[in-house]
Amino acid sequence: MTQQTSKIVILGGGFGGLYTALRLSQLHWESGQKPEIVLVDQSDRFLFSPLLYELLTGELQTWEIAPPFTELLASTGVRFYQAVVSGIDTSQQRVQLQDGPELAYDRLVLALGGETPLDLVPGAASFAYPFRTVTDAYRLEERLRVLEASDSDKIRVAIVGAGYSGVELACKLADRLGERGRFRLIDIAEQILRTSPEFNREAAKKALDARGIFIDLETTIESIGTDTISLEYKNQIDTIPVDLVIWTVGTRVTPVVKSLPLKQNQRGQISTTPTLQVFDHPEIFALGDLADCTDAEGQQVPATAQAAFQQADYTAWNIWATLTNRPLLPFRYQKLGEMLALGIDNATLTGLGIKLEGPLAYIGRRLAYLYRMPTLDHQLKVGFNWLVRPIIETLSR
Repeated sequence: MTQQTSKIVILGGGFGGLYTALRLSQLHWESGQKPEIVLVDQSDRFLFSPLLYELLTGELQTWEIAPPFTELLASTGVRFYQAVVSGIDTSQQRVQLQDGPELAYDRLVLALGGETPLDLVPGAASFAYPFRTVTDAYRLEERLRVLEASDSDKIRVAIVGAGYSGVELACKLADRLGERGRFRLIDIAEQILRTSPEFNREAAKKALDARGIFIDLETTIESIGTDTISLEYKNQIDTIPVDLVIWTVGTRVTPVVKSLPLKQNQRGQISTTPTLQVFDHPEIFALGDLADCTDAEGQQVPATAQAAFQQADYTAWNIWATLTNRPLLPFRYQKLGEMLALGIDNATLTGLGIKLEGPLAYIGRRLAYLYRMPTLDHQLKVGFNWLVRPIIETLSR
C-alpha cells in the first residue's frame, strides 16, 4: 500500500507564512514522505514590511522589498495560489478560496496577519490613508504627488499614531517634503514609542524635533473630514485644516479568522500552546499578528515581524516533527533588539549590547534586513543593487 501524501496548507504569505513554507521545503523528508505544500495569499507579492517606508523616499524600489511569490518559491516545490480565503472548515479540514479551488489539509498554518481598523473614528475610512501594504504605499504616493504638484505653499500632514510606523513615516516624509511639509504626530499615550528602549525613544525625539514635527500626546481623534481633523485634548476639541491624514494605529484580526470555532482572546487572536499549535486542534498552527502566544518561558510573544520570523522556524520544525514522529520544540522568543528608520540615511539601533544612531545605524539596519530577506537569490540581487546603485548615481551626475 502506498502512503498517502500529507497536505500542508499555509494561509498568509507574510513573515510567518512565507518563511514557514521556505523552511518546510528545506527540511529533510524521507523518500515518499515529502508533503504537498500550498501557500495562499491575496497579493502576488511578499512584502518586507519594515522597509516599506523607503518606497516613499525613493531609497528603495518595489522589486527589492516586494518580490513576487512565484520568484521566491521557484524550485522549492511549494505551490502558490493568489486568492482570498473565504472560509475554513476545521471539522472537515478544508479551506475555501474565493474564486479558487477548495483545499483539503492535514496540517494548516494560520498566518493571515491583521488589518488596519479604520472604522473607529468618523471619517477615517473615507479620508485617512492606511499604511500596511504595497497598495497603501502606492495610494499614498499618488496623493503626495498631487499635493507636491499643487500651488499650496505648505503641505499639512497629520499622522495618527506615535508608535514605530508613525514615527518612521513622519521622519521619512519630512525629509521628502522638506520646507513644504508641516507635520503633526498624534497619539493617545503620554509619550512616543511607548514600548521602545529609552535610547531609541530619545533618538527618535531628537529626529522629530530636528524636522520641526509637532507632537500631540494624550490626544484622541474626534473625526476626520475632507480637509480637516478634529482633535480632543483635555476635553477640548480643536478642528485643524489638513491636506493628508495617515492612519498607523491598531491591528485587527480578519473576519474569516474571528469566525473560527477556535479558542481566542478578547481581541480575536487565536490562542496557541508554546509549540504554536491551536488548543484542541494540534493539526492547526497559528503565528504572527493573529496568534495569542505565550512561549516556553511564559513570556507573551509580541505581534512583530521579528517574532513572526522566529516563529516560522519553529512552526516548520514542529509540522515536520508531527509528520515524522519526532519530538516538538516549544517556541522560545529571543528579543534581538529593535531598529528604527529616522529619515533618509538616519536610523537608531539597539540590541545585543549595541546602541547606535545616525548613518552607521542606518547601514547596520540595512545589512540586518538584507540578511533576513527570504532567499539567498533575492539577498544577492538586492545586495548587489545596494552596492552598485550609489556608484551609478554618482557617475550619472
